[in-house]
Amino acid sequence: MPGNDSYGKKAFKRSRSHFTDRITADGRDGWPVEAGRYRLVVSKACPWASRALVVRRLLGLEDALSLAVTDPIQDDRSWRFTLDPDGRDPVLGIRYLSEAYDARETGYPGGVSVPAIVDVPSGKLVTNDYQQLTLDLETEWTALHRSGAPDLYPEPLRDEIDDVMDGIYRDVNNGVYRAGFASEQDAYEKAYGDVFTRLDTVAQRLAGQRYLVGDTITEADVRLFTTLVRFDAVYHGHFKCNRNKLAEDPVLWAYARDLFQTPGFGDTVDFDHIKRHYYQVHTGINPTRIVPLGPDPSGWLTPHDREKLGGRPFGDGTPPASR
Repeated sequence: MPGNDSYGKKAFKRSRSHFTDRITADGRDGWPVEAGRYRLVVSKACPWASRALVVRRLLGLEDALSLAVTDPIQDDRSWRFTLDPDGRDPVLGIRYLSEAYDARETGYPGGVSVPAIVDVPSGKLVTNDYQQLTLDLETEWTALHRSGAPDLYPEPLRDEIDDVMDGIYRDVNNGVYRAGFASEQDAYEKAYGDVFTRLDTVAQRLAGQRYLVGDTITEADVRLFTTLVRFDAVYHGHFKCNRNKLAEDPVLWAYARDLFQTPGFGDTVDFDHIKRHYYQVHTGINPTRIVPLGPDPSGWLTPHDREKLGGRPFGDGTPPASR
């Protein structure tokens, strides 16, 4: 596995998920939905994993799908459980997530990524398919959803949701990484342009409606939020996406604060994990490993006034219980 100092020294290309088995209601891939059987492994630093944290909370799957949180600081063996006593996950009994990968496929040559779902009885990785994982939590795990769980992927709107998510994934979710890890000026400028062109398009869409698709929160909002919440803390400076800060865009800043203040979003965010991971792991970009003190997170709790656009955050459902 490449060391941390390799970030920013070669062209960035996001790997495809190698383990794409699905956990489904009918168990067609050999992994049936079953309360207590699986463990979700996340880093609170990772935007892809943070999607799963938000969805798990919104749907009330905390009791059905247990959670392991990795140290935000990776070493060259990737994600590790050094936040837990004795440096081992208390359920899986492993020190590194790579051990669950090895249990599934000996000698797997690819990277070790989060989010990942591990089968507790066997200790084997089931999936690291970050694009499909949350969709399956929303559509295949419905028997285990809490009463009042929102429909985050409503069938009548799926084509529109998929279309919106595709552009956001390509130009924003992935675009900030293409800019931040660019090793040549032209590649950086192309990615930078893609990021802000898409953000401008999204801001125009959100100027007249509270959420991206329809009048309720959907998977599309979850996917955009996890990038926006990291923007000023990480992507603006560390990844050189500095045309403007999120806090300087009146529409996107209000939209992001609206979601942050919605149960299930802001209460899953850990700015300390986010900043320490990016600034201390990406030594190819930030060789001093100095973590900036700002920005002040208190702005996330200021009034956003998005309620005037209407919308029903949870549709016919209810917010998750406070914690």
